[in-house]
Amino acid sequence: MTVRFSVERWAAWAPGLNDHTAWQAWLRQPSPLSYTHDPPLVEMPAMIRRRVDRLGRVALQAAYWAQGDSAPCPIVFASRRGDIGRCLRMLCQLADGEAPSPAAFSTSVHNAIGALYSIATAYTGTYTAIAAGEETVEAAFTEALGQLADGEPAVLVVYYDEPLPPPYDVFEEGVEFARAMAFRIRPVDSGGYSLQSGPAAEEVPATTAGGLTTDLAVLDLLVSGSTSRYVHTVGARRWEWVNHA
Repeated sequence: MTVRFSVERWAAWAPGLNDHTAWQAWLRQPSPLSYTHDPPLVEMPAMIRRRVDRLGRVALQAAYWAQGDSAPCPIVFASRRGDIGRCLRMLCQLADGEAPSPAAFSTSVHNAIGALYSIATAYTGTYTAIAAGEETVEAAFTEALGQLADGEPAVLVVYYDEPLPPPYDVFEEGVEFARAMAFRIRPVDSGGYSLQSGPAAEEVPATTAGGLTTDLAVLDLLVSGSTSRYVHTVGARRWEWVNHA
């Protein structure tokens, strides 16, 4: 069963891109971005905010903005590698014979950012942490669409990523700057968007994403209206995003 969805609210954060207008202009003409400061994240209490590293701040800023004052709903947090910078620092401490702090360890796990959001907002509902390699964006929406199919009226999807630190940067695959995007989605009977998967061998009209990475190509399709279809092939699987508007 294909679940169509609409984007009720969305928000995204990257260096210098803080609102819809800036993002839509950047998507029309992408350019290099340099990380110069953390998001303000004033929505989060300071005692909790001080425990959040750069990637967490980026992710949570988008989540707060997209959720706004809407009614609480299930949340899907998704990142291909999570807070790998914090994990690397702990590995270096272990290599130097030092013991990492329990607080650092507790905020390094993949669901830590979601947990901090839950604590800060007193949200006691469902939240999920997703990691699925090159298909993380699709896995996040698949989880969210499954929850919509089960009767949830809305789900918040939050995707975030940042460049790999040395020495892991040799494995970098196009993530040039820290960014996060969040979409509060609802089911619709017609129009809207859909996501389907199938075998890569199936013939599908070729599409391009203007050189954008998958997460940014999906953002472009969902918010700019400049494309009606985006196809992402990973190994033997093909994902097809369609704008039915």
